[in-house]
Amino acid sequence: MLPDPELLSVRSPALIAGFLPFARWLSRSYFRLRVEGAENIASGPALYVCNHNNGLAGPEILCTLTTLWEAHGPDAPLYALAHDFAMRHLRPFGAALGRFGAIRATQEHGLQALAAGCQLMVYPGGDLEAYRHSRRRDEIVFGPRAGFVRLAQRAGVPIVPVVAQGAHRSAYVFSEGVGLAKRMGLKRWARLERFPLALALPWGIAAGPWLPWLPLPLPIKLRFLPPVTVDPDADPALVRDAVRSSMQSALDAMARASRAPQR
Repeated sequence: MLPDPELLSVRSPALIAGFLPFARWLSRSYFRLRVEGAENIASGPALYVCNHNNGLAGPEILCTLTTLWEAHGPDAPLYALAHDFAMRHLRPFGAALGRFGAIRATQEHGLQALAAGCQLMVYPGGDLEAYRHSRRRDEIVFGPRAGFVRLAQRAGVPIVPVVAQGAHRSAYVFSEGVGLAKRMGLKRWARLERFPLALALPWGIAAGPWLPWLPLPLPIKLRFLPPVTVDPDADPALVRDAVRSSMQSALDAMARASRAPQR
């Protein structure tokens, strides 16, 4: 498949280069970011499979992008699959995201980016994970979604799991709103299965998946795991479960370390 140049041309390396010093400050000073496993950052086309935290624009996205921009430079073709809701229902927000490399999350868009030699970030858990209850903050939640495995199989690229710990503490999600989402028919018109209720700045009580939350200055850790080569004939569900399991093991260890007394 030949890549659609318009799909990838919206990204602005000049804008990213200008933004990078501020992103670096936010990551290192505000979030006190620590990165582990940087040796696993891919040098060629790859699918970074990440866990999603704390709402529409979770702070782990900025931290991961900043780490990869620093590793490869703003000119490197790095893109991220973004949810329909952000790209089509919040058009000004989606247009702004596109300048930083966001493209609407479809199999064909992802395949075009990878076929063009790009690296691609994806958050398979989507709203299921981003709006999970705060008592589940150290849990990897993919649900039944295995599209990322099929994408890696079709493109013939490795999966590089990326685990973020600490980012889900920036707000307190006290209800995932599964019933509310069903009654509102969100899955039908917005491809969303959660209508979260959270204690979050600057709103106090934030209702719904469309309100961005002001992230608190709490430490975030990222861990890049070794790349996974996906057999094109493997069962996508089994590969998904194996990737999720490896990410959960890493997140468990990172959470334990964060709770250990500091010497």
